[in-house]
Amino acid sequence: MGQPSYPASNAIIYLTYAAFLVTGVWIAWSWRGQSKLEFLASNRTQKAIPLALNFIASALGSGILFTYPEISTIAGVQGLVVYALSSSLPLLVFGFLGPIIRKKCPEGFVLTEWTRQRYGVIAALYLSILTLVTLFLYMVAELSALQQIINALTGLNGLWAVIAECIVTTIYTSLGGFRISFITDNIQGAMVVGLIILGVITVGVETNIDKNLVHSTELLGPSLLGWQLIYILPVAILTNDFFISGFWMRTFASKTDKDLIIGTSIATVAVAIILTLVGASGLLAAWTGAWPGNPPQEGSIALFLLLEQLPAWVVGVVVVMTISLSTAAFDSLQSAMVSTGSNDVFRNKLNFWWIRLAVVLVIFPVAVVALKSPSVLQIYLISDLVSASSIPVLVIGLNGRCYWWRGFEVVVGGLGGLLTVFIFGTIYYGNAQDGANLMLLEQSLYVDDWSAFGAFVAAPIGGLLWGFGAFALRVSIQWLLAKSRGHRFAAFDRPPPPDPSFFTGSRERSSGEEDREPVADIKASPLKGKFL
Repeated sequence: MGQPSYPASNAIIYLTYAAFLVTGVWIAWSWRGQSKLEFLASNRTQKAIPLALNFIASALGSGILFTYPEISTIAGVQGLVVYALSSSLPLLVFGFLGPIIRKKCPEGFVLTEWTRQRYGVIAALYLSILTLVTLFLYMVAELSALQQIINALTGLNGLWAVIAECIVTTIYTSLGGFRISFITDNIQGAMVVGLIILGVITVGVETNIDKNLVHSTELLGPSLLGWQLIYILPVAILTNDFFISGFWMRTFASKTDKDLIIGTSIATVAVAIILTLVGASGLLAAWTGAWPGNPPQEGSIALFLLLEQLPAWVVGVVVVMTISLSTAAFDSLQSAMVSTGSNDVFRNKLNFWWIRLAVVLVIFPVAVVALKSPSVLQIYLISDLVSASSIPVLVIGLNGRCYWWRGFEVVVGGLGGLLTVFIFGTIYYGNAQDGANLMLLEQSLYVDDWSAFGAFVAAPIGGLLWGFGAFALRVSIQWLLAKSRGHRFAAFDRPPPPDPSFFTGSRERSSGEEDREPVADIKASPLKGKFL
């Protein structure tokens, strides 16, 4: 069996965490003089390669060792390719939309700040709640995946690895904030790429494929689920990425628009390759006979069944890679949650030490929920369904011609999309209980019917229909009120443009900066969009 001894496993796990702790604390100490705003964000400071490594580290996470091999065992090569491309290509959206949003909201560092300026306080708080819940769910999923992976790879109790990771990331993130997360993600992202290359070479040399199983498993051909995933996964992952504040903070951190486009392009290619290689372990597990096993095992542990056939040192490499993936993803989520809360709820007026305390306090509910080990995939799917309902009605406001679209439509549309999923589920199953369960996707994504597909069609289309219905209602009421009160009907008036200084910022630039893009201070903008 390819499993290191308990002493060796403990040494690998805790020496890796110790190395990350020492590195993080040393970097935090080096930047100990940074301001509160530098703690929360690093606008216009990063070049293309560091951005690419950060997007790679933030887009992955230890959960990929479950979800991508699983899709390979269920939907074969078709499902794996669709999943890998659906997870990587949305990163290009940040390269495309990032310059647009930075121009509209130059002093922001998260999407919710643009939402506040475009749609008003209520819509911004609505999106903030969804963003914070999404980040919380992702943190739970990350710790849950880590616990299960350590259990599977080493036979040790994964609880202690979870506690160690929480302590390590909380210490250096509370000391250094987003800047430290960015620098450590560079290191961890580079490590992950190197370890993936090493792992692929090793698996390729050590694995023996049974050619008879290649044809008998039927994983090379298309399937109904594979065709459904071509729609479901792009919608789910693309919209959900909008809720990941860590991506937006890295988008705003790019020094120039060119750096952003290059960085996201490199990250897209790298993430697609990494996810395909990780997911291919599910195919190899099936073609070597390691999966499904006797008794049959779930496809989510196909990678670990494959590793049982490989030397113990390979498992050791995978353990280090797992910790690197998990730590990089987790500290990004921590800093994103604190920065989002500070900006959206407290308008960046909290004392520096209260912000640091928030980093520490956030970890306790996350760890408690994660230790119950819920399904990692189901956590992601719940978040995906919420985003699929809310994001389509939100991005309408990016088009300058849709200046008449307000926050009321965004909120009603987002909530209406979820209600539409419930209505669809009730009709599809014939009872309200199963309709409610569909909102939680309790039967997972991989079912032999059209329920999950229907849910991800109902969410965005229902959201848009409810949004336009809310628009018609709002305009009708405003017209009636204007008529009855003798006021001018102003629902379709174009809002006045902001003062030019809003786009240039208040910081004086040095003589060597004239040719650079305008740089704005990071502060809470007084601009507020209209909710009604």
